[in-house]
Amino acid sequence: MRVSLDQVLRDISPDRAYAHIEHITTQIPSRLAGSPNARRMAEYANDVFTKAGLDVRMHEFPGLVSFPEEARVRVLAPERREIAAHTLGHSAPTPGLEGDLMYVGSGAEKEYEGKDVRGKITLSELSYSPARHEKAYVAWKRGSIAQIMMNWGNETNEAVPFGSMKSAWGNPTPETLEHEMPDLPCVGIARTEGLRLKRLCEVGPVRVWLDARAENGWKPLTMTSAEFGTDAGRQFLLLGGHMDSWFGPQATDNAAGDACMMELAQVFGRYRDDLARGLVTALWIAHETGTMVSSSRFADVNWDRLRRLCVAYMQIDQPAMTGSSVWHLHSTDDAQNYVVQATRETAGDMPVRWGRQQKTGDQSFFGVGLPSLAGEMSFTEEEIKRTALATLGWWHHSIHNTLDKIDKALLALHLRVYARWIWGLLTEPVLPFEYLPLATRFAARLEELAALDVPGIDMWGTADRARQFKDLVTRFDAQSAAWRPRARPGTKDADAGAAGVLNQTMMALSRLLVPVASTVAGAYGQDRYGHAWQTQMVPTLAPYPSLAKYPRDSEAFQLWWAAMIRARNRVVDTLDQAAQVVRAALDRLA
Repeated sequence: MRVSLDQVLRDISPDRAYAHIEHITTQIPSRLAGSPNARRMAEYANDVFTKAGLDVRMHEFPGLVSFPEEARVRVLAPERREIAAHTLGHSAPTPGLEGDLMYVGSGAEKEYEGKDVRGKITLSELSYSPARHEKAYVAWKRGSIAQIMMNWGNETNEAVPFGSMKSAWGNPTPETLEHEMPDLPCVGIARTEGLRLKRLCEVGPVRVWLDARAENGWKPLTMTSAEFGTDAGRQFLLLGGHMDSWFGPQATDNAAGDACMMELAQVFGRYRDDLARGLVTALWIAHETGTMVSSSRFADVNWDRLRRLCVAYMQIDQPAMTGSSVWHLHSTDDAQNYVVQATRETAGDMPVRWGRQQKTGDQSFFGVGLPSLAGEMSFTEEEIKRTALATLGWWHHSIHNTLDKIDKALLALHLRVYARWIWGLLTEPVLPFEYLPLATRFAARLEELAALDVPGIDMWGTADRARQFKDLVTRFDAQSAAWRPRARPGTKDADAGAAGVLNQTMMALSRLLVPVASTVAGAYGQDRYGHAWQTQMVPTLAPYPSLAKYPRDSEAFQLWWAAMIRARNRVVDTLDQAAQVVRAALDRLA
């Protein structure tokens, strides 16, 4: 290989990336999906990629999006005052709605225990526990007639938040249109105002009136993709991040991410002939007001190609936030060790935190079974707690997300770290994935569930299969580690055949295991945004502990027993298939 990582890093220009951010934020602000500026953003990316000599495509398709407007909120009792507000995307419009206000904390299911919100307006706090989409969904299912969401940040934060409450992921199907599209007026208000309402609720009855306005409907959308090195059936990495945004500059969300992707694709494209794999870069549209319309559509339309040839999905969203100091990494279990080690290698002694990738952002590829990795610098735990979980900055999704929220030095660091991730995925003869972390978590979760008293479901047998699979992948990971240095071109024992066996096995394992480890819907659907079960390993088994507590003669027990034994069977079949894949690979490598 003629090119080196050092050469790539020298060629990357933070100044060029920052110039993209300046252009996007000053010349193309308010990039709402379906708007003229969103189209201009797609054209700008098209021009950048074309000048870099990449194979560029403009994708045109319809999407269900929203254009929310300013809202009005009035406190009627015990005091009278007006509150600045903004309608959330896909909110049900209302010319005016009055009701009693009830505080529901984070808006999660558990917050409603002992509360009857039917016919009431609910007040929730904007944190990611759960996402605003799930807050609206839960409130709607519980009979609330509207919801007010207070922003995050410190107690003096007066920023009014934008956001969407469409929980159906991507363009809806007939089923998700009926069951996952809350018919509910929702508005966002500043944290200062929300805390004041919360204090009123703690004292006695509160009466409010609100007016929510949004234009919801199908609009023509445009997204841009660019690629190189993908001819002749070559494997490739999918690099993606959204290019649509809320009102105003939206510098960190996601002009900075778009700039990083354009710069990285341009530089790596210069060395396409020296790389083992290709790169597909996609700038998603309708992330914000459509809830991942284009990334989910891309997964559906490119299903065959992605399943057969895509080695991983890497997402870039909101890098280089000013004041951030801690790396927050997220990946599927199979990519955990790679993304952590590569980041530490590049970022030095900076703190690194890792968490299992959940279905947030444009994570539309769990069903495809792609190893996935993402990350950016965020804030210390103390800062996050002090700002009501403002992991993305107090300015996130507000008019205050301006160019000064970008740290140029951190932009340079993010580019280096992202380049290091891409380098390994495009050059290593043996892919850098390990399956012991995934198998270990499978076994631990199933053993935890097996200890519960649920008659008629053989969860101990399922846990035993997971333990056997764990033993198999321990051997497989050891083979991968042994072959990595030997498979590199120019080494004495280079063996492309062994590398091919290892890579095909890894891709097969991820295709089988990721949908079960990380989704409720499975391979061929999309979980709704913020689905509470998503926080757990093997989400389809999330209700199992509740099942164990139901009276055996209750209808709830019978209904959930049927659901849980089918979820268990899905896990068993997947583990059996994955074990067969590993055994076959070990036999070939012996």
